[in-house]
Formats: sequence, C-alpha cells, structure tokens
Amino acid sequence: MKDILKSEKLHGVCYEIRGPVMEHAYRMEEEGHRILKLNIGNPAPFGFDAPDEIIQDVIHNLSLAQGYVESKGLFAARKAIMQECQTHGIQGVDIDDIYLGNGVSELITMATQALLNNGDELLLPMPNYPLWMAATNLTGASPVLYRCDEQADWMPDIDDIKAKITPRTRGIVVINPNNPTGAVYSRELLEEIVELARQHDLVIFADEIYSKILYDDTEFTPMARLAEDVLCLSFNGLSKSYRLAGFRSGWMIVSGAKHRARGFIEGMDILSSMRLCGNVPAMFAVQTALGGYQSINDLVLPGGRLREQRDMAWRMLNDIPGVSCVKPKGAIYLFPRLHLDRHRIEDDERLVLDFLRQEKILLVQGSAFHWDAPDHLRIVFLPRADELADAVGRLGNFLERYSA
Repeated sequence: MKDILKSEKLHGVCYEIRGPVMEHAYRMEEEGHRILKLNIGNPAPFGFDAPDEIIQDVIHNLSLAQGYVESKGLFAARKAIMQECQTHGIQGVDIDDIYLGNGVSELITMATQALLNNGDELLLPMPNYPLWMAATNLTGASPVLYRCDEQADWMPDIDDIKAKITPRTRGIVVINPNNPTGAVYSRELLEEIVELARQHDLVIFADEIYSKILYDDTEFTPMARLAEDVLCLSFNGLSKSYRLAGFRSGWMIVSGAKHRARGFIEGMDILSSMRLCGNVPAMFAVQTALGGYQSINDLVLPGGRLREQRDMAWRMLNDIPGVSCVKPKGAIYLFPRLHLDRHRIEDDERLVLDFLRQEKILLVQGSAFHWDAPDHLRIVFLPRADELADAVGRLGNFLERYSA
C-alpha cells in the first residue's frame, strides 16, 4: 500500500515557533521537567490577566452566543472597531469593511488566499512573524523578503524594498510594531512605503496587533491613516493588548481604495462565509475592551511591569560579552544578536535545542523568523523579573561554551 502524503501545497509551509524544538520541549514536560517557555507571546501563563470587566461581559452574554451570527461578525463588535477607526483618523471605514475572525491568524490566511495566485509575489519583512511566510506559501505565491536594518533600529530598508518590486508583486506586509524586533516605525517611513504601494499598485497588509504596547513615549501611526488612496488591510485583536490570546478574537479592516478591489473583497466575503462565522462568545469582549479602561497603559508606562521587565532584560543581554540588543520600542520581545566573531554558532536551531536540554528554557532561533544568519534569538520578556533575570543569566553562562 502507498504512503499517504501531505498535500504539495504545504511545501515550504512551516511555523517554527511551534516546530521541532517545541516538540522536544513537550516530550521533556511529559518526562516531568518544568520548562520556562520564552518562545511565544502568551501573556496569561505569566500572570497577565485580562481586565475583569471584559470577562464578566462575556459571561453575561454567553446565552446570546449560542448560534451563528453574520459571517463578518457581531454588529456591536464591528461598530466598536469602526468607532476606534474614527478615533485614530482612519477615514471611510463602514461596518461592512470589518471582518471578525478566530484571531488575526485566520484573517491573514483568508486575505492572502483571496488575493494571491500561483506565481504572484508578496513582500515580507526580514525578520518576520512566520505565519505570513506560511500563509503566502500556502497560496502558491512566492514570499519575497525585504531587509530590516538592525543598525537603523530595525527599520525597513526602503531601497531594498524598491529593488524587490517586480511586475509580479501584488502587495507588501508591514508588521508595526514589529514581531520579532519590537521596532516601531516612524510616520515618515510609513509614508515612503505607502508611496511605493501607490506607484506600483500594491495592496498593503498592516499587521498592527501590538499597536497599544508601546514604550518610551513612542507614537504609533496606523498605516490606514496614511493610505487613503491605496488599498489597505489592517489587522488587530485582543490577544496581546488585552491579554486574551486564548479567546482567538481578531479583526481585519479594509480601507482606502475599496472601489478598485470589488473582486478581491468578494473573494474575502466568500471565504468568510465558508467558515460561517468566528468565535461568537469572544466577539462580546470587543466592545467592552475597546470602550473601557485601557489597562495596558499601566503595564507599559514607567513603573509598569512590562516596561520594567523589558528594561532589565535588555540591560542584562547587552552586558553579556558578545551579545547586543536593540532596545524594543513596542511589543513583548527582545531580538538579541550573538556576535559570531565571539560565539562559534553555525546552527541556531541546534543552539536553542541545546539550551533547552541543559537549562529547561525554551527560546526561538532567529532563523525561525527567516533571518538569514544563525546569529539571533527571540526572547519573550513576559516572566516576572526574578524568573526573567535568572533565564537571561543562564543564557549568558551557556553562551560561554560557544566563545571563540
């Protein structure tokens, strides 16, 4: 009998954040080891609870969430998102321009499937959140990576973007604030990207899930505010800013040149209808979250837990010989560089696997974010300060064995 193989459409589709090293960590847990998971931005296990009023509102409305709703989502939730668009200066967004889904992940897959054909190209940042690469490969299109410059605080290299645009390029992905680097892009840089999209008729995919997790008085500029005459899809949700990752509650906003995208929008409507609707109980969290007290500010301002943990871990990483780290202005990650003139590293996946086996701490290798050298790691700074300090200290001691 023949083996049953996976679809050829899955060639090149992977998600290394939950890849082989994670599988090894699961096996270690089954053997009784406690693993500190610094590999994934999951706030709840580290004591970051969602605001109680959101939880209570969802509980109160559970009896109303037993049936399907409109495929794009609950009206009240979409209205709250529409009102937030108005608050942020994003013009021309109607209720029907908003799609609710099972996290941003589902909506990214939906949008790329609706747009891309075999042979098309989509510009992605390097490094990038790996779901974008996987979703692009799944469509049969080709992801094309543009470089973000570590020496310029991880800002996208505009000249490199220009050099990567071809007649097959259909769109550009902008992850701001960035995962994994924590970079937050200036208005001027975003305007340059919008101008390239305007010149080359590109769709902008703006992944803005960390838009409210900002440090050091950094300002966030929504891409859709600048792209009034360019088709822009903006992605956001409750997972990070409201500490509700398990609710899988995200949304996508279509703005800008909608009049030139009727076919594409029809495709997204078809895919939205095929899954009937998103998770209805979680939709009841949206209006309360967006309209209520923004408790994330208490965590990111001076004295806030996220701010203090970022600062401490960043200082400790830069104190390790042969390690440097650009200070993140947003999100919940550090992306330190391991200088190869000091550290003899040829395989960064092997490095994080060895660290897991020895120290029972799970990190993610930089190559999982499609970085092109084995010299970076992503570290989640969600654990409490004492546990985080211990983990970074162990990493420093561990790296000594790789010293030249």
